[in-house]
Amino acid sequence: MEWTVSKQECGMLVKEFLQQKQLTKRAIIDIKFSGGSITVNGIQETVRRKVAAGDIVAVLFPVEKPSESLISQELELSIVYEDDHCIVLNKAAGMPSIPSRLYPHSTLANGLLHHLQNQGLSSTIHIVNRLDKDTSGLMLAAKHRFSHSLFSKQQKQAGIHRTYMAIVHGRVDLNGGVIDRPIGRSPESIIERQVREDGQHAVTAYRTIARRDSFSLVSLKLETGRTHQIRVHMSYIGHPLAGDTLYGGVNDQMRRQALHSAELSFWHPFMEKEMRFESSIPLDMLNFWEETE
Repeated sequence: MEWTVSKQECGMLVKEFLQQKQLTKRAIIDIKFSGGSITVNGIQETVRRKVAAGDIVAVLFPVEKPSESLISQELELSIVYEDDHCIVLNKAAGMPSIPSRLYPHSTLANGLLHHLQNQGLSSTIHIVNRLDKDTSGLMLAAKHRFSHSLFSKQQKQAGIHRTYMAIVHGRVDLNGGVIDRPIGRSPESIIERQVREDGQHAVTAYRTIARRDSFSLVSLKLETGRTHQIRVHMSYIGHPLAGDTLYGGVNDQMRRQALHSAELSFWHPFMEKEMRFESSIPLDMLNFWEETE
């Protein structure tokens, strides 16, 4: 990364200049002592050097080493957008986001590692918004540690916006609403979550798009990102997702939870503009909805 010093930044220490560019103290220390470098006009400098207007400050980040436990696999990935800093993917239902004990390989992370290595990049996998295995749709991943830190900060400040489409059991009479109920781990399961007073703050806004006698199509926006948040909240108000047997749904026809990440938007910290992406409802959900009464 490199930046040109403006008149307003003249006289700053290199350390102050880099912190203004959102490099953390920890990142700067890592650059200094883990194989990176900081230069001003092509000359390696300390962070206590003062910069002048027109100086070119450049940072070479230390080489990232992928986890030895993560296997590179050539998998079919649907890439919606990609640049030097991030990648937006349209994840298929049934593909786990990251390896686990139950799914040690053939995950999106395995395929993404292979994709990055084909580009000659030595980088670990930085997934910004993870989706459940059976949830389809848009996901954001960072391509290096610095961009991941900026996207993670944005996510904590609710700057990454996600809209989901879901088919839920029952006729949702309200046109919309906000579910503001804390979510925590169920004491009977390491997987299942539930609404509980000692849980983490969780807010889901929903809007009813269409109604049938037995099912409703809803649009949902997350203000927080708790595990299984949409699934837990919709079950809590009496409308579990079709196919979601973990939270009270039935999967006679819909063989997974009927949930799709349909819209994703964020501020691109390097291009300095808003980015917005859309993904159509997949065929299995569309066919199920058309066949419902």
